[in-house]
Amino acid sequence: MSDHDHNPDSERKGNRLSKIVTRTGDAGTTGLGDGSRTTKDSLRIDAMGEVDELNSSLGVLLCEELPAHVQSALLDIQNDLFDLGGELCLPGMEVIKDVQVARLEALVEEFNADLPMLKEFILPGGTRPAALAHLSRTICRRAERAVVRLASEETVSSAARRYVNRLSDLLFVLGRVLNRTGGRGDVLWQKGKTAA
Repeated sequence: MSDHDHNPDSERKGNRLSKIVTRTGDAGTTGLGDGSRTTKDSLRIDAMGEVDELNSSLGVLLCEELPAHVQSALLDIQNDLFDLGGELCLPGMEVIKDVQVARLEALVEEFNADLPMLKEFILPGGTRPAALAHLSRTICRRAERAVVRLASEETVSSAARRYVNRLSDLLFVLGRVLNRTGGRGDVLWQKGKTAA
């Protein structure tokens, strides 16, 4: 979901965005899916932008060689995030469902099952795919903060808020999984390493 004016009704009728430069946002406003306009720095547009950036960061991660199951899960998540962008674009709409949140929870359990228990904090790094998963995790946390800020002023579904929260957990676990896939262990934080 980009911040281009978006009209889901026209998409359902088979129309697609063909004119990219519309000039309708030159005055600092943009259109929502219900036809209303809001400022480009509104909480709603900020949340939509953060979710869009998160989706784009997963696109970068998907450029890496990944295990098939991880790749499949991330592609499903990209579709969910586009749905979430659509939900945020239409005030009052609920697109993200409990079943999508439950799917993320199941993935966390599945991917975490074979990982050793953590006894230390880990640093975001190791292999490139793991580092990209951690980068996506931090973007996800920022997107979650934006969604929570929006929810403090306007209605946002509980499922949408829970989805971004569970996704950050999954991306943390995937960072660990992808380090092991690449033959690396966790990069452990060493308290006070440079203080001596």
